[in-house]
Amino acid sequence: MTPAAPALGLVGTGAVGQAVGAALVAAGLCEQLLVASRTHAQAAALADDLDDMRAAIGSPVRPSAAEVPDLRECAAVVVAARARFTNTRHTDVRMGGAQANAPTIRALARHLTRYPRTVLVVTNPVDLMTRLFAEESSCPRVFGIGSNLDSARYRLTLARHLGVPVAAVHGHVIGEHGDAAVVCASSTTVNGHPVPVPLQEVRDELAGRPGRINAGIGRTRCGPAGAVVSTLRLALGVEDGMTELSVPYGEDCCGIPLRFTGGQPLPSVPLLDPFEVRQLEAARTKLRAAYGVVRGVPAQPLPSGRNL
Repeated sequence: MTPAAPALGLVGTGAVGQAVGAALVAAGLCEQLLVASRTHAQAAALADDLDDMRAAIGSPVRPSAAEVPDLRECAAVVVAARARFTNTRHTDVRMGGAQANAPTIRALARHLTRYPRTVLVVTNPVDLMTRLFAEESSCPRVFGIGSNLDSARYRLTLARHLGVPVAAVHGHVIGEHGDAAVVCASSTTVNGHPVPVPLQEVRDELAGRPGRINAGIGRTRCGPAGAVVSTLRLALGVEDGMTELSVPYGEDCCGIPLRFTGGQPLPSVPLLDPFEVRQLEAARTKLRAAYGVVRGVPAQPLPSGRNL
């Protein structure tokens, strides 16, 4: 495989950062993977571990430790940093990291001010952290990973329910990556044909799956890593296709489908029925209020299309 980029950057060496790093080494999308973390020792340790993996599988990707400013030369930067905190929430769990993670994201954004290439934010609550990074950095291409993972889980759940291959299911989950996620049931198809969607079963699985994973292994990590790799393949122009990412949408930042052609995204929100329209508006209202708390002031609108 010919690498798509000379170098990619990764910020964060925790559970998710480790999984993302391993996925990037296995995918072979770059010649060099620059790893940055809270301390150089942490970055060097993960780089060494990934280098062992590279040797074992014959990957072309050479990992090395770096500082955040070094990442400015990368074709894309993945932000998987997480502050040290204990999340005690039982509902809106992802929102539990808003106050703790915001200073970390703000500091990273200022280090990467006006970075001209692609930034993928993984840190939760991803819709809020994506907007915060975009506003603080003025970077032109900032995307949040989240709704694409929800959509993958949705398609997997529906495929199992109907007994069909996952690839036969076309459907989206948009809005918040969290409790206010919107299942676009009215536009979902299987093999190109509309199907009845067992909404309660789907919502129960979308709500319960992350909790089961966290209870069993401490943190979701492989799913987000897969979402990062699939998104980078689109954003770097390796292939064309559609995925769901958190980007500016009206006055807010939330998950919507984007169609990538040659690495350039075009919003592709499906037609929504009246119930889905109300759900999406509720999700946006919730995110708007939560972002105001994160900023410490009333949220200001992002110009439409700022990160596209």
